[in-house]
Amino acid sequence: MEEMSGDVVWLVVVSFLVAFVLAFGIGANDVANSFGTSVGSKVLSVKAACILATFFEMAGAILIGYKVSDTMRKGILDVTLYEGSEQELMLGCLSSLIGSGIWLMAATFLKLPISGTHSIVGATVGFSLVCRGTSGLHLRTLTTIVASWFVSPVLSGIVSVVLYRAIQGLIIRAENPLTPALRALPFIYLATVAVNVFSVVHDGPKLLYLNNIPLWISCAVSVTVGIVAAIIVQFVFVPAQKKLVLDSSRDGSPRNSRLLEDAAASRGLPVIVEVPANNNGYVLAQTESLSDIPTLEKKGDKENVDQKLNLPNNGNVTPAFGLSPNSSAVPLIKEKPLEPMQIENSNENEDRPEIARVFSFLQILTACFGSFAHGGNDVSNAIGPLVAVWLIFVEGSVLQKTETPLFILIYGGIGISIGLWVWGRRVIKTIGEDLTKITPSTGFTIEIGAALTVLIASKFGLPISTTHCKVGSVVFVGWCSSSSSGVDWTLFRNIISAWVVTVPVAALLSAGFMAALRPIVI
Repeated sequence: MEEMSGDVVWLVVVSFLVAFVLAFGIGANDVANSFGTSVGSKVLSVKAACILATFFEMAGAILIGYKVSDTMRKGILDVTLYEGSEQELMLGCLSSLIGSGIWLMAATFLKLPISGTHSIVGATVGFSLVCRGTSGLHLRTLTTIVASWFVSPVLSGIVSVVLYRAIQGLIIRAENPLTPALRALPFIYLATVAVNVFSVVHDGPKLLYLNNIPLWISCAVSVTVGIVAAIIVQFVFVPAQKKLVLDSSRDGSPRNSRLLEDAAASRGLPVIVEVPANNNGYVLAQTESLSDIPTLEKKGDKENVDQKLNLPNNGNVTPAFGLSPNSSAVPLIKEKPLEPMQIENSNENEDRPEIARVFSFLQILTACFGSFAHGGNDVSNAIGPLVAVWLIFVEGSVLQKTETPLFILIYGGIGISIGLWVWGRRVIKTIGEDLTKITPSTGFTIEIGAALTVLIASKFGLPISTTHCKVGSVVFVGWCSSSSSGVDWTLFRNIISAWVVTVPVAALLSAGFMAALRPIVI
């Protein structure tokens, strides 16, 4: 290989450049899946989502990305068939990077969430068919991967629906949902944190000397960290949430909150508010929008409120506008302030304000969980072929015995992050807003169901599709939380169509480049 090194340097350089473009496309298309639901439920802004995704994608890529990378570069095809033809295999890897990169960028332009895993596997199959036919493929591994494409959205959807039904029955439909929600929070955090820590500690990276830790120690460490997190939540986060809700009850902010206004406005419903009446009491009045009463917080500006709500300005509020001063209910209003109103939702897929608060931060945590899992699973799609090119160049052998270099994992993570920042909002809108309505509670179940599925697969070295997991969870939960009309089935059909053509399109592109370049280069 030393004699060839000067001849193949250009292959290495071009592979690095193309791999960065592919990582960019994966970031723009796939990473949107991790934080799309958080943006769609208005828990995070796009900028905040990008900041968090950058950190957790990089962490996942570095800590657990090496395992799936091994499967992507050596598990799909028999590399021993290329012994003595190292340059041909390097050219094939470059062709797979080009083919999958082109298709990912095109799908992102069309705002369609496709699978980076589908794309790179299809591209690998494409160049291999040109070079060695079907004899070069590990059909059993390929069959397992293909089966996972169908199993992953269904499995992820089922896990998410089970979690949603449990939360719905135990918390959301309770008479006072805040109480069971706060009771459950420590246990939810314990489970989420413990699983996340276990995914890193058990059979973890050699970089952190975690590769030889026994199973029982991994379990003990994970549960301990989860218990610590639960204790912190119980004694810090839960009291803070209670205080926040109580403060909101006193200052009337639930009535003026953006959540309530958006919920009412989206369904064209009138908003019922308390307005000052004579004798410093309060009455109920109706208005089309909370924006019509900007002076509600100024309790003394009664005349302005009367004008906004078309109330008589003589101090007498008649029954036509709510409760009259002579009503038997007025003393109750004077003696005891009204409790924060509960707006009953005509659509079940709508969180009450206090539930939205409780699940908002939890959704962010699970989105980070999902982003970490994505970094571990999908960075291999961008750098798997690149690692093969680099190790063949360094070792002079197609066997690639050295482990995935850390600097290439970081390189892939950087490309993914830049792609998200520059172009990620296109697919974020499709996942988070267009498919179905997402709230903090449904978003949490979507995130945790998909992330658990992906992390388990990553630990087994199976490169399943994070896109399929997330879309499966979004559709299952959207259907379960509202009805069949709550899902945009036309958009879902378009996404399914893109999934179906991904493998053949990527394979054709890769095969075409391989067929064109091989006579010129070799």
